[in-house]
Amino acid sequence: MWEQKFVNTDRGRFEVFVSGSGEPLCVTHLYSEFNERGNYFADMFLDSFRVYLVNLKEAGNSSRIEYKEELSMNETVHDLEAIRKALDLDRWSFAGHSTGGMLGLVYGFTHPHSLNRLLVGGATATNSYMEHVDSIYSEKNRKNKRLKEIFSILKSNDYTREERIQAGREWTEMSLYDPSRFDEYFSKPSSGKVVHKRLDYYSYKELPGYDIRDDITNIITPTIIFCGKHDSQCPLVYSQEIHQLVPESQLYVFEKSNHIPYLEEKEKFTQLVNDYLNIV
Repeated sequence: MWEQKFVNTDRGRFEVFVSGSGEPLCVTHLYSEFNERGNYFADMFLDSFRVYLVNLKEAGNSSRIEYKEELSMNETVHDLEAIRKALDLDRWSFAGHSTGGMLGLVYGFTHPHSLNRLLVGGATATNSYMEHVDSIYSEKNRKNKRLKEIFSILKSNDYTREERIQAGREWTEMSLYDPSRFDEYFSKPSSGKVVHKRLDYYSYKELPGYDIRDDITNIITPTIIFCGKHDSQCPLVYSQEIHQLVPESQLYVFEKSNHIPYLEEKEKFTQLVNDYLNIV
């Protein structure tokens, strides 16, 4: 179990779960809520880092917002900076997956002198992934219609808890290279449920104008990019683009993974973590 802490800052109070040993590492996701059970992605770093798993505003027991813009990536990275300072850390590293990785990119070019290293996985620097035929979020993708039905089930009170759990499982299975291994991958209790208020802000307010490709050329932090070769959310081409734009970054491609290589190819991901710890 992770240790629960509350961090008071001039931007609000944040619930943070802490575990592991080593140099400090911040892990979060743009619209997920965590608890004492930790998180599958964050767990991968515990042997090498002291991990701070952050509940952002509106997640868990962290502060609520006063205005909607507080949910934006720019405001969120300012919150992370406030947390770092309140923890009395001169610098820390950041690791993020999916929209957590997108947040990490914004952190990288916004606060370049606060990060020792940056890890970004299954992410994109532009909203054009929403139109890519290989992304389940694109209307061109054959699974998109069903995905929209799943989202309706997850948001509605007209369905039972069991029906919503099954819908969530189906969404996840769309993001696995081998869906038959779902029970194997997710046998251990964990956390990371969707915070719909944050997801809605991202989807309807931030995503329509999201394009940080010019900005990430200014990242000076040693950076590793990773992606599954068969990523069905943010296809590999978008990680390749990030790699091309972020100076001196490294790209790791997981040949037998979809969107969750830290579970789908766990041993190879452990090697990535070791490499990440040693990049300078």
